[in-house]
Amino acid sequence: MTAPDLKTPTDLKSNATKSVADALNGALADSFALYLKTKNFHWHVSGPHFRDYHLMFDEQATEILTVTDLIAERVRKTGNTTLRSIGDVARHQSVKDNDADFVNPADMLKELRDDNLALVETFRAVKKAAADAGDNATEGIADDWTDQAEQRAWFLFEAARGA
Repeated sequence: MTAPDLKTPTDLKSNATKSVADALNGALADSFALYLKTKNFHWHVSGPHFRDYHLMFDEQATEILTVTDLIAERVRKTGNTTLRSIGDVARHQSVKDNDADFVNPADMLKELRDDNLALVETFRAVKKAAADAGDNATEGIADDWTDQAEQRAWFLFEAARGA
C-alpha cells in the first residue's frame, strides 16, 4: 500500500498499477541481485582471460545498475512505492546469490548468462502486466530492458565458448 504522501498522480487505475508495480519490484530485486553478483564475479575473476572478463563484467554491472534506477522511477511514476532495503530486495528476488569462495570463470559466464536470460523472462512479465494495465510507457521501456539483458546473455554465451 502506498503512503498518501507518496501517491504520485496517474490516470491509470490503482489496482492495475499495483500489478505493474509488483512486477517491476520483482524485476528491480532481480536486477539488484544480478548487479551484485556481476560485481562479485568482476572482483573475483581469475585466469588467462582475466582482463577480458573483468572488463566485460564491469560494463555489464554498470548497465544493470543504470536499469535499476529506471525501474524504480517507473514504479514511482505509476503511483506506487518501490523496494527500500537489501532485506526488501532479498524478499523479492528470484535470482540466486552466489557466495562461493571460488567460482571458475567458465561457471561465472554460464551463471550470469542464465541469470540474464531469467531476467529477460521477468521483463516479459513486466511487459505483460503493463499491457494488461494499459500502461504503454512501462510496456515500451520493458522492451529496452529486455534487449539489454538479451545482449548481455549473448556476450556471456559467446565468451563461454572458449572458456
